[in-house]
Amino acid sequence: MEDALFSPFRLNGIHLANRVVVSPMCQYSAVDGVANDWHLVHLGHLALSGPGLVFFEATHVNAHGRITDRCLGLYGDEHEAEMARIVRFYRTWTRSAIGVQLAHAGRKGSTLPPWEGGPAEGEHAWQTVAPSALAYKDGWNVPTALDQAGLENVRRDFVSAAQRSARIGIDVCELHFAHGYLAHQFLSPLANHRDDHYGGSLDNRMRFPLELFDAVRAVWPAERPLGVRISATDWVEGGWNLDEAVIFAQRLKERGCEFVDVSSGGLSPLQHIDVHPGYQVPFARAIRAATGLATIAVGAITDPKHADAIVAAGDADLIALARGFLRHPRWTWDAADALGAESFVPNQYLRGRR
Repeated sequence: MEDALFSPFRLNGIHLANRVVVSPMCQYSAVDGVANDWHLVHLGHLALSGPGLVFFEATHVNAHGRITDRCLGLYGDEHEAEMARIVRFYRTWTRSAIGVQLAHAGRKGSTLPPWEGGPAEGEHAWQTVAPSALAYKDGWNVPTALDQAGLENVRRDFVSAAQRSARIGIDVCELHFAHGYLAHQFLSPLANHRDDHYGGSLDNRMRFPLELFDAVRAVWPAERPLGVRISATDWVEGGWNLDEAVIFAQRLKERGCEFVDVSSGGLSPLQHIDVHPGYQVPFARAIRAATGLATIAVGAITDPKHADAIVAAGDADLIALARGFLRHPRWTWDAADALGAESFVPNQYLRGRR
């Protein structure tokens, strides 16, 4: 495919000008979960070079589901109003589609921002929840195992956050079922030791994440894409693996999932990962081939020609970058130059592109 990275793509009713995606990137800058000017500048800034799709960072569906007490949330009217303000700015000054990633941290919540590190204490801490009362690692909070009422509360909160997202005009919704957070904790036998119908067999471990998806699918507008970010493997012997991820992706497709954002790891501190450019692309390729779902490849893909080759080969439909955009917010311009393509440029910045 010639200029594959800059060919248009359609996700359900949403047209993407190109295959470049800005990944959700936690900023740890919210106040009581409420967005502010940092989020407006951060998100708008990254969209100015014209990627096809830009995601809000992980947006938590309730307060105790946050990673830190400075993480973004969408569980109250003030949260909704401030995110709506950012969406209005974004619509005025950029041309990218905008997505939200709805999340619940589970046992990986109640921590400090990464530049401070470790589990939170005192006023910054709270009791976490998870499928089983197993801490992420030694020295971390031991979560409370979710009972039936707790599971229903989580489902309800995902639904509410999705409805708020739809009201403020978000184009794309992604459910965060990866990186060791709550839904991934249910999927992995390393974190899920339940003996009820939510634990044990693969079907049981998939049950609650699929219930979450079904609940959001029921309220998310039919014409707007709904997808899931997954970790394709735990990178730990005996953990969640690619074969199970393929089955899970197929079940999601049967329920109306339109894309899978394919990452890996995050569930266990025992993981061993050989990180190199495109190290997760084989996972995206396998899921795309087995299910026919649109896939997003992510992970150390920073060279434009590499990104273009992945799309051209049919290994993935979209390419997501995170750190690459933090280091170089105009990555899309340079990629377009390298590939002889075009990208959106605001009139105010035209002089910088000549």
